[in-house]
Amino acid sequence: MNSPPSPEGRATAPDALATVMDLARRIGKTAVVSGVCYGFIGNRMLEGYLREAELLLMEGATPAQVDQALESFGMAMGPHRMMDLAGVDVGAKVLIERKKTGGLPDDPAYRSVIQTLNALGRHGQKTGAGYYRYEGRNAIADPAVDGICAGLAARHGIARRSDIADEEIVKRCLYPLINEGARILAEGISFRAGDIDVVWISGYGFPARKGGPMHQADAIGPAAILKDLAAFASRFGNRHGYWEPAALLQKLAASNRRFADC
Repeated sequence: MNSPPSPEGRATAPDALATVMDLARRIGKTAVVSGVCYGFIGNRMLEGYLREAELLLMEGATPAQVDQALESFGMAMGPHRMMDLAGVDVGAKVLIERKKTGGLPDDPAYRSVIQTLNALGRHGQKTGAGYYRYEGRNAIADPAVDGICAGLAARHGIARRSDIADEEIVKRCLYPLINEGARILAEGISFRAGDIDVVWISGYGFPARKGGPMHQADAIGPAAILKDLAAFASRFGNRHGYWEPAALLQKLAASNRRFADC
């Protein structure tokens, strides 16, 4: 089921690629071969994960609630703690530059929380405030952030609610990530599902005991994920295609096959 490699990088000489992979091994790094696209494998998949994490805040969840749900699932760090550590300004700058090239969806609510925090100078740990406020490195829930998210929800017509459960948080963040992984695999950006799993376990804190996002998708079952994507599309709407299932995911669900078979 693998597609041909992406055109970018296709002319890379085999000995050059082998040399780079060997160099990574010699300096103690875990390397994966990737085709060329926005965000390569890991950051491209991260986008949908962070999109839903922010939408959940506007709908009424707190940063601590979202982070705790995903850390209980096994992530080394929740998305909001992660962004505060990496730098809210860094994440916002990526969005600003992508917008200039037309790379963002036509959705004014898209990732608006991080952009607002950045504009307010809440750049994360380094400024003492981001999604949380900080005493040293200790993250402390900040009611001001809840107020910011409530204001953004009102501006963008997003209904607030108090019934957001941990199971919903995990599915809404994890399934867009898996869905994008299916596209990456079908496009040949990643040659194997296992390579995607290596990237996420080694580079993004995905729980190794769950085998990586694509292995986890096989454990859940492509058909079950497809069903939940359809349910989210029906519940939240799909105007911007956020819940549109990848063709490969649909194919696997229809044939009762797994990503490991690709």
